[in-house]
Amino acid sequence: MSSPVEQARVRRTFAIISHPDAGKTTLTEKFLLYGGALGKEAGSVKARTGGRSATSDWMALEQQRGISITSTVLQFPYRDHVVNLLDTPGHRDFSEDTYRVLAAADAAVMVLDAAKGIEPQTLKLFEVCRDRGLPLLTFLNKWDRPGLGALELIDEIESEIGVIPTPVTWPVGQSGDFRGVIDRRDGVYTRFARTARGATEAPEEIIDADQAEREEGEAWEAAQEELGLLDAVNSSLDIETYEAGITTPMFVGSALTNFGVRKLLDAIVDLVPAPSARVDVDEEPRELDDPFSGFVFKVQANMDPAHRDRIAFFRVCSGVFDRGMVVTHATTGKPFNTKYASTVFGQDRETVDLAYPGDIVGLVNATDFRIGDTIWMDEPVEFARIPSFAPEHFSVIRVRDTGRFKQFRKGISQLDEEGVVQVLRDPHIGDQAPVLAAVGPMQFEVAVHRLENEFGAPVELSPTSYRLARITDAESADALRAMQGVDVLGRSDGTLLALFESPYWLERLERDQPELTLERIVAEG
Repeated sequence: MSSPVEQARVRRTFAIISHPDAGKTTLTEKFLLYGGALGKEAGSVKARTGGRSATSDWMALEQQRGISITSTVLQFPYRDHVVNLLDTPGHRDFSEDTYRVLAAADAAVMVLDAAKGIEPQTLKLFEVCRDRGLPLLTFLNKWDRPGLGALELIDEIESEIGVIPTPVTWPVGQSGDFRGVIDRRDGVYTRFARTARGATEAPEEIIDADQAEREEGEAWEAAQEELGLLDAVNSSLDIETYEAGITTPMFVGSALTNFGVRKLLDAIVDLVPAPSARVDVDEEPRELDDPFSGFVFKVQANMDPAHRDRIAFFRVCSGVFDRGMVVTHATTGKPFNTKYASTVFGQDRETVDLAYPGDIVGLVNATDFRIGDTIWMDEPVEFARIPSFAPEHFSVIRVRDTGRFKQFRKGISQLDEEGVVQVLRDPHIGDQAPVLAAVGPMQFEVAVHRLENEFGAPVELSPTSYRLARITDAESADALRAMQGVDVLGRSDGTLLALFESPYWLERLERDQPELTLERIVAEG
């Protein structure tokens, strides 16, 4: 058995983030294609002909709406490495799930639509990356379509995000007329040829400069002029500033046609940091070769509708995970047998016997595990929990058929544990009419869909007049409940939230009654 340190060296664990419709899910599929994990054809291509849906978008509602709603874990080999790819939701309403997934990643790839450039979702997710201290790679996607100029996009990234792009590959041919890329590290020009709907790897042809100048003409000359400008300002890859989050290595391509995908995947292996020691709640590092420890970042139920099971996904932080080992659940102090452990590939899974730092493992039917929990063996450790986002939307939910209340109660509890929505309860009412709190309204749509389709509980939502929430305590709760336009409800973790109809009323309370506990929720949406 190899040591955890040796195995960690060949692990690459990263997340893909983007604004909606930038091509993130397509890029994910093409990584799997180039990694040999999809056989001969990319799933997103076959999905168009009805063959099957994209590997990463396995949830029924995702397939119906054509967007990513839940994060997905995908593992595949590439260049003698083990790549752990964490696909994240592509809609801003699910940015809280993205936030949690980034807690398990060592770097992120930011995908930008070359025609649209920076959009609000990109800004928000980058802030999360910066807070996490994650190195960031940038991929300018859809270069096969008309869009902005590469230099224009560089300026936009730097001015809007505050990180400096350092182009590694540079396009020959303006957006909409994509010929190939020049790798600035060695000057090699790779010309691409299209394949039928991008279903197979794009043929790549290495062309020398003289031939490229003859055959590409004005496109080659324009690319050379732009490269001269980049050289003049010394805009080149720098590992130290990249790992510090100051610069972002930039790649250009088209996920749909597979142009430039291999270059980006090679860069992930070359540039994404290998797993390293994770710091615990006491700011002490848990070294890679310390006894086993793991961090739960996602809980998902009903990935396999035939079994109705529940999987807690954790990242191995230290040591070696050996299936069947008995670990300690830090939150409860109880032992847990890891007999039913799986690696995952979208919705599919297979039993895993060994896993190392950076790997993602799913524990089946780990019913006591919650997002942010730590598990360990031999030497106790606890990692910092993941803060919740501040909810901005609130609705009361009720079951329409009282005969299905048991299913409703089970479903609400499960969605709460998964973090699909925050479920707030009045201690006097309980689950009769809880309040769902969400960052975005589409979370409500997912909750309703899953309650009705997975748990058989038809429900109705009633909007509330609440607009924002603050954390409070038992001492302040009675006084707040007595006020008009304020209510106090509890989360399942025991936290009390004061809900306000008006931000002005909240501001007045904070000014006039400072003795009341009204704390901002750590991760403001």
